[in-house]
Amino acid sequence: MKRRNAREKALQILFSLDAEEYDLATTIDHTLDEEEHDSFLLNLVNGVIENKEEIDEKIKTYLEKWSLDRVALVERTLLRLATYELVYLQDAPESVVINEAVEIAHVFGDDKSGKFINGVLSKMIK
Repeated sequence: MKRRNAREKALQILFSLDAEEYDLATTIDHTLDEEEHDSFLLNLVNGVIENKEEIDEKIKTYLEKWSLDRVALVERTLLRLATYELVYLQDAPESVVINEAVEIAHVFGDDKSGKFINGVLSKMIK
């Protein structure tokens, strides 16, 4: 599975877990359908879940005039994924992680999602 696809699937899984509080294994199986479980995807999902509180605290420091609770679920989930990659994985260039998050925001978010994601993550890496 390509990393872009893994990031999109991770977003879908984490979004489902936050929105509906489904069981993790069931959500992964449902989202992947017949696709093989990818180690990068599972690393993203498990990493965000295990470090969610620390990730959220990091994100909060870069939100201006926003509380994390007010951020739409798609954007909040994307910020968590990208923050996990930037802080914990550090195996892709920062610009690639941000660009991927922005591109995924254009697919799953609204017209302003990409700009918002870019702004928060850009502050984070400075």
